[in-house]
Amino acid sequence: DILISDFLSYDIIDTKEAADDGPPAGGNGSGKVTIPMAIIDETNWQCFLDCVGDLLFTPEVQSMKNIPHHPGTTCYEHSVFVAYAAFRMARRWGLDYLAAARGGLLHDLYLYDPRDRSAHPGNQCFDHPVFALRNAQALCGRLTDKEQNIILSHMWPLARRRPRCPEAAVVNLADKLCATAEVLGYWRRSRVREKAMG
Repeated sequence: DILISDFLSYDIIDTKEAADDGPPAGGNGSGKVTIPMAIIDETNWQCFLDCVGDLLFTPEVQSMKNIPHHPGTTCYEHSVFVAYAAFRMARRWGLDYLAAARGGLLHDLYLYDPRDRSAHPGNQCFDHPVFALRNAQALCGRLTDKEQNIILSHMWPLARRRPRCPEAAVVNLADKLCATAEVLGYWRRSRVREKAMG
């Protein structure tokens, strides 16, 4: 597991809140210990589902399974991968992980085949965030300002809209990392994929 798993390599836990099993390995006397962080575990996956579960099984999000995206992935697979990676990074860095997870899931909700030139008026790179925002608003009703910025700015720096909050920057980074992992074939053997598609 390179890329994402190396990037999310450690969690810091408060040993005062952990069960008393004797002194933790790797402790430095501060009451905190650094432990290896798995890319996916049941606790984090369940928390992620608590953030996005109401969206995951909607017909709109499920329809992304039929939209091709990066080589060997669908729009749905990519969006779940980005949402989970952004959720983990935001949670690790003490940011709004709910907004990161939801915005990450909805960032490519454009709902058309990008190979069909009649489906969008111009360049896919610039068109799809606007379509995704429109569809996300129709699906969810009101989106927060963070969620809107996440969706509209995820193509920066190629597109002109910039991330205006840390959560948008996290989703932007997750989008680039996940796209790279997908092109390199990491996604096809990922445990996140097993969870998302299982």
